[in-house]
Amino acid sequence: MRKNILLTLVAAIIAGFGFQGCVTIKQGEVGVKRKLGKYAEKGYTEGLRMYNPLFARIIKISTQTENLEVGLNIPSKEGLNIFSEVSILYNIDARKAPDILRKIGTDYEENVILPVFRSAVADVSANYFAKDMHTGQRSSIEDSIKDRMASYLNERGIEVEAVLLKSIQLPSSLSVAIEEKLEAEQQAERMKFVLTQTEREAEQKRIEAMGIRDAQLIISEGLDDRILQFKSLEAFDKLANSSNAKVIISDGDMPIILSEK
Repeated sequence: MRKNILLTLVAAIIAGFGFQGCVTIKQGEVGVKRKLGKYAEKGYTEGLRMYNPLFARIIKISTQTENLEVGLNIPSKEGLNIFSEVSILYNIDARKAPDILRKIGTDYEENVILPVFRSAVADVSANYFAKDMHTGQRSSIEDSIKDRMASYLNERGIEVEAVLLKSIQLPSSLSVAIEEKLEAEQQAERMKFVLTQTEREAEQKRIEAMGIRDAQLIISEGLDDRILQFKSLEAFDKLANSSNAKVIISDGDMPIILSEK
């Protein structure tokens, strides 16, 4: 009886070692074999991989860009909580996949990425006012959060590609204040433009007036007694050569025509 049991056990062991399973590793994935609770040092790339399902299994991890979406309240410099939906784009380094499984496990989003993200957000957003999240400062906030996350995660095989702040919801009172400020700034710009145009028109008129004044000065400086006497003689000459009857009164310098027929 004992001999039969022993033979059956040996046969089962031999059959177990001979039984093979297979798994397909797709492009954009890495497979890591775990045999008797121990992960292999190197992962499998794409292709058909064989393993013994009685003693081992192959864990597959995506190496493509993943989008982890989070909704949370972001603290601002003035102490307000700004709700925002955030997209964290990341990917797994295939070479470090075995280390990730050994040290973190398959729940690396919950165990590492999200805690690091929340810490980075708190550190960065506390340096910005709430209004900055609705202006060109948003990209600076996103880049700063990404850099803080990358300093911790990249060396662990998790590459942070981008952090995107979406659907930012400011408190209603702050939204109204920001809109009023923007409208006031636009009105100030319009007034500045009007004043600039007015100044230009005034300068143009001043230049025209100066030109007229200068022309009159030139004319007045050129009209001395000799020129006036010469012009008077020219006028007398024209009158003398005219065939029309006329009455002329003159003091000898300037002719004055009373009538001409």
